[in-house]
Amino acid sequence: MALAPSVAPVRLSQVSWALVVAAIGVQIAYPLIPESSRTAVTVTSVVVFFLAAVADVFRRYGASGAAALVAVAGGGGLLAESVGVATGWPFGSYNYTGTLGLEVLGVPAVVPLAWTMMAWPALVVARTLAARPVVVVLLGALALSAWDLFLDPQMVDAGHWTWHHPDPGLPLVPGIPLTNYLGWLLVSLILIAVLNLALPRQDGVSGPASTLYLWVYFSSTLGHLVFFGLPGSALVGGVLMGAIAIPFAVRLARRHYAE
Repeated sequence: MALAPSVAPVRLSQVSWALVVAAIGVQIAYPLIPESSRTAVTVTSVVVFFLAAVADVFRRYGASGAAALVAVAGGGGLLAESVGVATGWPFGSYNYTGTLGLEVLGVPAVVPLAWTMMAWPALVVARTLAARPVVVVLLGALALSAWDLFLDPQMVDAGHWTWHHPDPGLPLVPGIPLTNYLGWLLVSLILIAVLNLALPRQDGVSGPASTLYLWVYFSSTLGHLVFFGLPGSALVGGVLMGAIAIPFAVRLARRHYAE
């Protein structure tokens, strides 16, 4: 029996929020467990975060919207990474070390899920901060690629991939070349531009996506500084990703108090 129209959105919202809570819970557990178990938790974290993002898009756009997110962000991320591993373009020369499980086209299957899990929150951030499509795409690309200021240092430090020519890099963040961040920005521009067309703008801000983005920012800054021994990326990522996340948080707060 089909759910009544008034019931279905409520249940879908509950599922979205439950997955958000689960994603946050898994990420909280990560630094608290032995290092020998962290790879499994890394994969679990990405999978749950991915499901949270897809469920939120499904809630707002239906099955076709969720499929578009997976196809564009997941498929596009996989394509970019497979070309990157094979040719060194556009990120620079690198390779995965085989620690992240099943691989597709030389890329761990969890990697395109990671592109998907942050692409939707990045688009929500951009649409909250801007109205013009060109500005939305630019801000969305910056919001997505800024996450890699935390992701790459942490994953390289954990031994999940290595860079063949890591210099020159950002100050205080050794081991990752500047080409990586430029490659992320290029790929992010393409993915966000397509998603912005595939998922028409709607009224209101997605609470689950907003929560996920702000959680990733604040938890990554704290984690790199306190738990992972990466103060350089905590500072650089905290400032550069914060240049988007903090204005976004302020905008959300103002909207809340204005209601």
